[in-house]
Amino acid sequence: MGRVEGKVVFITGAARGQGRAHALRLAAEGADIIAVDSLEDIATNEYPMSRQSDLDETVKLIEALDRRVVALKADVRDRAGLRAALEQGITELGKLDAVVAQAGIAPLGHPDPQAFLDAVQVDFVGVVNAVEAALPHLADGASIVATGSLAAMLPSTTDNPAAGPGGQGYTWAKRAVASFINDLALVLAPRSIRANAVHPTNVNTHMLNSDIMYKLFRPDLPNPTREDALPAFPAMNAMPVGFVEPDDISQAVLFLVSDESKFVTGMQLRIDAGGYLKARPQQPQF
Repeated sequence: MGRVEGKVVFITGAARGQGRAHALRLAAEGADIIAVDSLEDIATNEYPMSRQSDLDETVKLIEALDRRVVALKADVRDRAGLRAALEQGITELGKLDAVVAQAGIAPLGHPDPQAFLDAVQVDFVGVVNAVEAALPHLADGASIVATGSLAAMLPSTTDNPAAGPGGQGYTWAKRAVASFINDLALVLAPRSIRANAVHPTNVNTHMLNSDIMYKLFRPDLPNPTREDALPAFPAMNAMPVGFVEPDDISQAVLFLVSDESKFVTGMQLRIDAGGYLKARPQQPQF
């Protein structure tokens, strides 16, 4: 028996990156997956978004694990469309046990104020929309997991002027996710539905491996490459690593979806190589 055997999990942003990694890790432990992704670019987000071929690959990899998957195109900003996609998945798979609200963008460096709104709509409103669509279908004891960000917790990172309106929007949205999850956990506790957030440091995905991110890490160079940025990536972390892999976050998501965490709720779980500690040291309180 796998750690989430027989569960059905709804994952947003599942076509690639962390979303795909979460889907595969959960499927490997026995879950069936409802996978959605927008599959379209956003003008203020300067790296390409996933495509249908990416979502098709996620499906192929899940099916290779002998698990069921319903994969659909849906934008987390579109509340009605997202709800319709989820309900189609539930019709095919029979129930819903958990939500992983992973979909996110980082429209950093774009000068248009719309970048602020795009970040808020995807990174925060998208989480709320996923939870709202799922809640009528969740039984007592279900699990909700949302993705925050180490960078949003630290001053002068994504909210520095070089990151533009989109950076400020990203910071606001991810901090709002943390607050939302905290209070959501409280109101859902009488039903034993857990709500937790994971806050990764740099993750080895398309978001990190993008020209705009290289410029933020190496502002001293006019057109930095990944090779130029690699020595700067560890600056955020206390441990001597520049980034973690998507599956490192998936291990935490698996725990939070599984019944092993049945009494864990309202958690702000940092998978950050000590990045928060490095920037915000504090004495333990006894």
